[in-house]
Amino acid sequence: MKETISQAAAAARACRICEAVLPLGPRPVFRVAATARLLIIGQAPGTKVHATGIPWNDPSGDRLRGWLEMPRETFYDQRRIAIVPMGLCYPGRLPNGGDAPPRPECAPLWHQRLIHRMPRIRLTLLVGSYAQIYVLGRGAMTERVHEFHQTLPRYFPLPHPSWRTTAWERRNPWFAAEVLPALRHAVTAALA
Repeated sequence: MKETISQAAAAARACRICEAVLPLGPRPVFRVAATARLLIIGQAPGTKVHATGIPWNDPSGDRLRGWLEMPRETFYDQRRIAIVPMGLCYPGRLPNGGDAPPRPECAPLWHQRLIHRMPRIRLTLLVGSYAQIYVLGRGAMTERVHEFHQTLPRYFPLPHPSWRTTAWERRNPWFAAEVLPALRHAVTAALA
């Protein structure tokens, strides 16, 4: 029998494969629906997202919604927008204070299983280097973002919207001038 999106999502929510190495325990955070037209692939939940169970429910999410010029109600409309990070659970911290990379087991285990059950996806936002490398292969994030046209209409690469990107944006004024208007147009078209 063919697995439904609901069955795949239930299996992902019940996943405990990395339980022994997750500092806050497993809590897969994602949103999927067979009707979704836009998919957002980021890296992994942070502590605030882990605590609330709501993806992008933190300052990075506020920044991403600002880039998209999208209100929270639209962003969290699961019927239209799916969110499947590279790692479904909070992976912990690095010694230097940043978040650890997404667990390497997660995307190979869950991405195909979830994403292939969303046949109406028109555009996928690849937010940050982890998503870009996993989907597109090795490459420099800045170049990919600058040359976003090369991956359209299927993928739109973006930097991760953390506070660390503020300095990157100042050094790359083309991002606000060229990329963000094109991003908003592509997202509007995908959701239409």
